[in-house]
Amino acid sequence: MFDLLIIGSGGTGLSAALEAASRGAKVAVACKGLPTQAQTCMAQGGINAALGNVEPDSVEEHIADTLRSAHGLADEAMVRTLCESGPETIEWLDRMLVPFSRIEPSKTPHSSLLTPHSLRTIAQRRLGGASHPRACYAQDYTGLKILQSLYDRCLERGVRFLPERTLLELAHWEDRIHGAHFWDLANGEIETVHAGATLLATGGFGDLYHGYSTNAHGASGDGIAAALRAGASLSNMEYVQFHPTAMAGSSILISEGARGAGAILVDERGERFTDELGPRDEVARAIFRKIQEGSRIYLDLRPIPRETLEELMPQELHLTQLHAHIDPLEEPIPIQPAVHYSMGGIDVDRSFAVKELKGLWAAGECSDAHVHGANRLGGNSLLEIVAFGRLAARNAVEHPRMVPDTRECSDPQSRVEAIFQRRGKFNPYHKRKILGKRLYHDLGILREERGIRGALEYLTELTEKLPQTELGDRNRKNNRALVEYLEYENSLLLAEAVAQAALWRNESRGAHWRTDFPNEDPKFQRSSQTRMENGEVVVHAAE
Repeated sequence: MFDLLIIGSGGTGLSAALEAASRGAKVAVACKGLPTQAQTCMAQGGINAALGNVEPDSVEEHIADTLRSAHGLADEAMVRTLCESGPETIEWLDRMLVPFSRIEPSKTPHSSLLTPHSLRTIAQRRLGGASHPRACYAQDYTGLKILQSLYDRCLERGVRFLPERTLLELAHWEDRIHGAHFWDLANGEIETVHAGATLLATGGFGDLYHGYSTNAHGASGDGIAAALRAGASLSNMEYVQFHPTAMAGSSILISEGARGAGAILVDERGERFTDELGPRDEVARAIFRKIQEGSRIYLDLRPIPRETLEELMPQELHLTQLHAHIDPLEEPIPIQPAVHYSMGGIDVDRSFAVKELKGLWAAGECSDAHVHGANRLGGNSLLEIVAFGRLAARNAVEHPRMVPDTRECSDPQSRVEAIFQRRGKFNPYHKRKILGKRLYHDLGILREERGIRGALEYLTELTEKLPQTELGDRNRKNNRALVEYLEYENSLLLAEAVAQAALWRNESRGAHWRTDFPNEDPKFQRSSQTRMENGEVVVHAAE
């Protein structure tokens, strides 16, 4: 038995593991793949902190930018906690040996005397929606470098890792969580891990939009779906962030750092049409509308000096050549918006505890800590996963730990056996691709009631066909087909939650844009709440 079971090995999970281990807790980290394969490694742009190394900045301005992006749906106290933690979080990551890009000391005249000396040379750039350059970065490998550094420190601390464990269900009796049930991919068996406290750090659900997302395959919201089935509430599930600049066709991300460095957006006539560093929702809509009008849209990196691009964006230069088959130093990159981030998730209180389930905490992208509201500010996600991962772990290990109850509400063994025994004609791989396209069209950047209801009808049809969906591979060990089927089930459940919440919010606010309700409505300046009631997904206003 462990003091703390962390499910997920991204930036949230590893930050939480280090924090808990430093307090003497016995920690296990379970992850669906391998520890350094988490979605965090794909974050490029940077992590926000009001250091003021490039120009004057302040925590208060960081708070103001975050609240402005949130469009009235953020908890100001939680936003303050996030932004105030910025400088200390960067200092902690610096001690964890994250190799941030640096600038010459002579070029940082604006650094606050309160800023630790070791942080005064950390390079910062401006991301969308920010009033100042405050994103600290490591070239365009920021998330990857954070992940690798934290993983090394976890190994030094003796954190126990349980790789290739797919979450089946939370282990619980009534409203008490005492660990989780996993499918052990290598052994082909169900494994139950008991813990005095459990922290979900499983990331978001961007792969619902399969083929139209910057997220890796497998970002299917497994922890969110498990929490919903166990009785937790979700909040603001209608809020899905579309990144403005993904490569057309492949949806490979081109970081906002490119626009921060001077890249411009142009149509096929070479004309600029929007503020490249506006809030992400506004820039994504401007691009999408141009595409709807029949224009191709490009990100032009050529205004940036070649040496700057090669120094700051080596990964993106390589990816563009590999996937778009063009040299971005010579020609613009065809782009389109793609799903990037889940702003809604498991509803948590200010201690990151899941309100309906004792012994369960959630942090990072799988949770809704009410700091992003209707539109996440670029650079705040990496700050959230590190700062709130540590805070959540601290609260979890300091909370009185429960003795695991051997009684169990769920039956993961029967669930898995039933899947193996199914015979049918439907292919989940094919359906998943169609589902991604349908959601991008009907629950995408622009929405309206008819399309949302059409998506719900299609989801009902797919759900009804689950008993006729066959795995194809019946081997127990190393059965990837089972893992992908479980992801497909979770995708259908969460897609319904997104659709029902989008149908409930009859207004346009931030990333949720209803063409049939094009204005903000004061009646909806509140969070949506999604729950399972009698087996049905139900949405209403949060209390």
